[in-house]
Amino acid sequence: MNKIAIILIFLFGILRVQGQDTLVTSLKPNKSKRFKYESLIVPTVLIGYGVFGLENHSLKLLNESTQNEFNEHIDSKFTIDDFSQYSPFLSVYALNALGNKGKNNFKDRTIILGTAYLIMGGTVNILKYTGTVERPDGSSKNSFPSGHTATAFMGAEFLYQEYKDVSVWYGISGYLVATGTGLFRIYNNRHWLTDVATGAGIGILSTKIAYWLYPLIQNSLFKDKENTKGIVFPFYNGREFGLGVSITF
Repeated sequence: MNKIAIILIFLFGILRVQGQDTLVTSLKPNKSKRFKYESLIVPTVLIGYGVFGLENHSLKLLNESTQNEFNEHIDSKFTIDDFSQYSPFLSVYALNALGNKGKNNFKDRTIILGTAYLIMGGTVNILKYTGTVERPDGSSKNSFPSGHTATAFMGAEFLYQEYKDVSVWYGISGYLVATGTGLFRIYNNRHWLTDVATGAGIGILSTKIAYWLYPLIQNSLFKDKENTKGIVFPFYNGREFGLGVSITF
């Protein structure tokens, strides 16, 4: 629990530093607005629920009863969650390729996505490999939190941020896919409910942090790099699926 607390303090420490000053949430430096603490409510509640559930007897029983309910109806496993976790953020690039422009250009959205992925992936992996939560199927003790769910909700929030001014339905569809990914992780006996809830919170929060940090990243690392081209591509190494990004400045 101490290690989990350290990670959470680190994440919210970033937010507190950002929240003490006026944040530039637009990519245009002449437009700024105050930090919105209410945007932290949902991810904070999800992460808090998952962390509290690690030691709370009632929530552990809820984990088991939820898992048993799913197991009663399992005839065979569906590995769609291995692919659906990537669908929300890949949709952003697909929509842009089809001419439906979102908030940011390729460079901006890719840097934001990369930042979110680093935050999400780092947080999830530290928690996984410092924890001792056994998976429902007994295959390993790195169940907490769900990386698939974190990736899916990171992408859902990314899709929402990029297309909320075009249509809110893009964001809703992304969150529906992310929710389905989390449910399939439980259905396939790979994660507990608390794993999925925490993964969802980490995913959403990671994307929010990435958008808040981007003006700083843009002004410090990519200030004079306007001509940027790149491509996002999937890969499979025989055991694992993943995504690669190639950017040329």
